[in-house]
Amino acid sequence: MFALKRFVLGTVYTAALYGLETYPTKVEVDVSGGLPGWQMVGLPEKGVQEARERVAAALRNSGLKLEARKTTVNLSPASHKKSGNHYDLPIAIATLLAHGALKTDRHKKYLLAGELALTGEVRPIHGALLMALAARQKKLKGIILPRANQPEVSAIDQLEIIGVTSLSQVLQFFDDTLSPPELFFQDPGAPADSSPRLAPDMVEVKGQSAARRALEIAAAGGHHLLMIGPPGTGKTMLAERFATILPPLTELQSLETSKIYSVSGLLDSAHPWIHHPPFRAPHHTISHAGLVGSVRGAPQMGEITLAHHGVLFLDELPEFHRDVLESLRQPLESGKIALHLAQGRAVLPARFQLVAAMNPCRCGYLGHPKRPCVCDPGHVLRYRHKISGPLVDR
Repeated sequence: MFALKRFVLGTVYTAALYGLETYPTKVEVDVSGGLPGWQMVGLPEKGVQEARERVAAALRNSGLKLEARKTTVNLSPASHKKSGNHYDLPIAIATLLAHGALKTDRHKKYLLAGELALTGEVRPIHGALLMALAARQKKLKGIILPRANQPEVSAIDQLEIIGVTSLSQVLQFFDDTLSPPELFFQDPGAPADSSPRLAPDMVEVKGQSAARRALEIAAAGGHHLLMIGPPGTGKTMLAERFATILPPLTELQSLETSKIYSVSGLLDSAHPWIHHPPFRAPHHTISHAGLVGSVRGAPQMGEITLAHHGVLFLDELPEFHRDVLESLRQPLESGKIALHLAQGRAVLPARFQLVAAMNPCRCGYLGHPKRPCVCDPGHVLRYRHKISGPLVDR
């Protein structure tokens, strides 16, 4: 009688991201007899499917040799699309559990997330802050994630933050050969406001008393602002300094904004949380999806979402495509943007102050004290009518 090696189902917790929402996800790996192969199910997108090659190389280069078996990887629940670069580490650990190469129960208490390099190095991921909040909501003991993402989640209390740099460190942690104090630190409470203020400052503006007064009123009342004037009068200079006279974000606003930048991979490791109102200034050639976002595959944050609780500056306003500008009408009123396409739908936050600048006419010198305007009245009207009345009202 032949003695068959027994395999078990390897299960590891992680989280699926969809916009600013997180869904607790189980990575289940089953190995069985039959022709060796790899099948991944559970609505994985292309980037997740490519985890097969990364995981195989990372395990091999970490000194782990597994038998060639028929392997099935399930990302549960299968009702949500899976995208992102954080599934490599949980798939690798679940594979080792399924093969019996790793024997531990500690993995049931932790959420795992991380991208694997071919060498076994654990690389940074997007959305670590949301995953840490999901782990705490699921009442897990902690989260295991790349060391580079550790600062942005260090302020999440009631949660162990395990920062690792390699797959080998994760295995040592599960084998109790590497103690938690060597891997993690905790810093309860909101991160200290150590981030520097924006470099431009309103104190650098000399004169322009009327314009500065308008900016102060807009900042105090949360109003939108349109500045019209010839080139060189200081419209851009004033707009770039508008965010510096806004009050710092509250703790809740800081968390909301930091989550947006975490998902977008824009957090600075030196100053991991956003404490001051963000300032976004896209070029006038920006596309509709670039400004409001997209839900083709995983939701992508547009500039209006990145400007949440901050300032969106549109220079040369009439040069933006009309459909791009008209898409601002709903967010300016509701503070959010609802995206609906055949590939999916999402509602993203977009509560920002709009500051725009434009010339008075096509040549730019209407009303200039020294340079005459060369535009006829019809050209001036057509230029200004590029901005619709409903948008100007807002």
